[in-house]
Amino acid sequence: MLTCPKCGSEYGYDDGTSYNCPECGHIWTDLSLENAKVKDSVGNELQNGDDVIITVDTKLGKDILKRGTKAKGIRILDEEYNGHDIDGKVDKFGSIYLKSSIVKKL
Repeated sequence: MLTCPKCGSEYGYDDGTSYNCPECGHIWTDLSLENAKVKDSVGNELQNGDDVIITVDTKLGKDILKRGTKAKGIRILDEEYNGHDIDGKVDKFGSIYLKSSIVKKL
């Protein structure tokens, strides 16, 4: 039995070329699962709840997030928002969208 990455159903099955979910109809492969992983600027896989640091100075409105600023408890977005694929909490800024390509996992 395989777990569907979309709905979490435990009834996924292998048809020889791909994996299928009978409950939601989702079809996936090992390659699509690897491509769906969100990685930081140095290639570490990011998970929900990870803490990261920002690796480049980033303009945020009138302010600038300096390199080395910590974002706590990130959340991987289901769909990208203007190229941003994670959401994290930064002191003095609150919750902000970030790109995984400019952060490094702690």
